[in-house]
Amino acid sequence: MLFGIPMLMTMELWQLGFYIERWRLFLLLVVNIPLLILLAHRIGFERTSTFGEACRDATIAYGLGILISAAVLVMLGDIKPHMPLSEMLGKIAIQSVPASIGALLGRSQLGGQSENDDREDDGEEDGQGGGGVADEISTSYSRELFLMAVGALFLNLNVAPTEEIILIAYKMTPWHALVTIALSIAIMHGFVYAVAFKGTHEISEETPWWHAFFRFTLPGYMVAMLISLYVLWTFGRLDDTAPTQMLMSAIVLSFPGAIGAAAARLIL
Repeated sequence: MLFGIPMLMTMELWQLGFYIERWRLFLLLVVNIPLLILLAHRIGFERTSTFGEACRDATIAYGLGILISAAVLVMLGDIKPHMPLSEMLGKIAIQSVPASIGALLGRSQLGGQSENDDREDDGEEDGQGGGGVADEISTSYSRELFLMAVGALFLNLNVAPTEEIILIAYKMTPWHALVTIALSIAIMHGFVYAVAFKGTHEISEETPWWHAFFRFTLPGYMVAMLISLYVLWTFGRLDDTAPTQMLMSAIVLSFPGAIGAAAARLIL
């Protein structure tokens, strides 16, 4: 509810449930499944040690997203008995994606970890030998890129369906676009590395600033850009559009996407 209510009360998402091409909606629903499984393994309802447990948590989160979305849309009068079944299902389906992600995010933001989980985490860290350092770095890097993708997707789903994204992209000049890119990258880098928030990647004082910039910030922005393009394509915002306008729209959407990507590495 907490994470899904902004989208559940957005008119453009109600309309998208009616006219979005069904194969694009189906692809979004399918893509959401492995995303939820990986996210459940990272911050599921409880500590998971097997693939089956992660699938179980992902299924529960998806089910909660569907039920909450249906209940709220009925309560708001956006789903009525006389509507075609395809329209009802489309509205519920498109809303269930961010709602299901929010169901899993609720544990990291509201539930926290149990003392047993903390002790187990400490035990695992203590049990790692020197030979596992390279594997830990590799795993952490791929995990952080994944979390950035989740954060960008979640925030993009809030704003991508709105007409304002297309309007802003239309009114922007190339100079505005360059400033937006630079500001997005600067916010990402400063938000994660310059400010000492919990959850940031540990970087020694001897490590030059450009190492983190080229290893995490720039790849993170590219992840946010790719997620933005995918979301715009899913919602039909790139259809019959010139390449330059597609790029401008992606740059505009990547601004909140970059903030979501940076924030995700701190809150997940």
